[in-house]
Amino acid sequence: MRAKFAVVVIACVTLAALLAVCEKLGLFSIPASALTASRWLAIAALLAFAAMRRSLTTWILVSMVLGAEIGHDWPGVAVNLRVLSLIFLRMIKTIIGPLLFGTLVVGIAGHSNLKQVGRMGIKALVYFELVTTIALFIGLAAINISRAGVGVQLPSGTRGEQLSPAKQTPAEIILHIFPENIAKSVAEGEVLQIVVFSILFGIALALLKENKRKPMLSFAESLSETMFKFTNVVMLFAPVGVGAAIAYTVGHMGLGILVNLAQLLATLYAALITFLLLVLFPVALIARVPIRKFVSAIAEPVSIAFATTSSEAALPRAMEQMEHLGVPRQIVAFVMPTGYSFNLDGTTLYLSLASVFVAQAAGVQMSFGQQLLMVFTLMLTSKGVAGVPRASLVILLGTVASFNLPIEPVFIILGIDELMDMARTSVNVIGNCLATIVIARWEGEFGQAAPVGVSQEALAD
Repeated sequence: MRAKFAVVVIACVTLAALLAVCEKLGLFSIPASALTASRWLAIAALLAFAAMRRSLTTWILVSMVLGAEIGHDWPGVAVNLRVLSLIFLRMIKTIIGPLLFGTLVVGIAGHSNLKQVGRMGIKALVYFELVTTIALFIGLAAINISRAGVGVQLPSGTRGEQLSPAKQTPAEIILHIFPENIAKSVAEGEVLQIVVFSILFGIALALLKENKRKPMLSFAESLSETMFKFTNVVMLFAPVGVGAAIAYTVGHMGLGILVNLAQLLATLYAALITFLLLVLFPVALIARVPIRKFVSAIAEPVSIAFATTSSEAALPRAMEQMEHLGVPRQIVAFVMPTGYSFNLDGTTLYLSLASVFVAQAAGVQMSFGQQLLMVFTLMLTSKGVAGVPRASLVILLGTVASFNLPIEPVFIILGIDELMDMARTSVNVIGNCLATIVIARWEGEFGQAAPVGVSQEALAD
């Protein structure tokens, strides 16, 4: 039944697209009412299909189409819908402080026993930092080459001298990194200061005795899990927020903005493919990873990540597959969860790309040095993203605020964030799966995984 209805939906969408193309090319004259009717027929079919699927991803994609049509047909109404997207962004921004604090403290204090972690921990962190830094610079290069944000016409009142990044001395820049009052840092959305406080807090917690550390660590774990669920609750409003954002964007700026959206989407996909081919593939060859077996093993978890836009949803299956591939259980158990806070390659690449896109769209000329400072900030802030759908939007908003950039371009990105999230989340999972093999090979233990149903402890006995 669902397959037959899908054919009907495709037919309606195809008909509307063909009529629009024919009218655009002037092949024959079509009444405006007929064009409008065909578009709304296609949208009605998409809405019915989304109701049948009951998938958040499907609803978000359909809401983008609905929002674009509302913005095109009723621009006056669409502009007034901005309040809905503002509500969504405000709810997302409330996640920043607690999410960063919880994930970073757990990531540091939860693996604080250096005798237990040993060389594996140091090697993993070095590898994570190296690979994610390369990802950031690839994203930076891609957006500077494509300049996808140039030419975006923002609403009046969002441009001006106040948008320019404040000129600071090196001493002031360094001083600004460190918080004087953590409550003030959270209230003002100073992401980098929250990260520094969380790192120092995690280190201090790691130095405590077990009986003193355990209660606070349990609190941090509970806090991060709560924020995961909080994000999931907020994401239920995502179709409304995304639809309103794209409606406002199209209604205020016209359909021409979709050209910039297409350029941004193409830039991200090209950058991610470049990262896979020029970074992860050579790393796999150097680590002597069995490519065919690896691709077969990651196919399912990557598909789950792509469909759900959540790295966390793919975690159980990814860990199981890596163990079956030959990575010892203790390495999988350490590297994979740690990588979800410290090794999100696709997300870090996206963050550098999206941040510069915001500056370009706002007409702010950022020097290479200012972009490097932004990359340095993202190197730290991206460590707390974790495997939550659209959590990168949280970090992006924090970074934009830290550099005195307007949030208007974020509305534009929000319209296609679902399509971007699918790709970057898939790369996150691929990068973390590869990291487990690299660390296992580095430790000389690749290929020593326990057979199915046999624990590592049993083998040791």
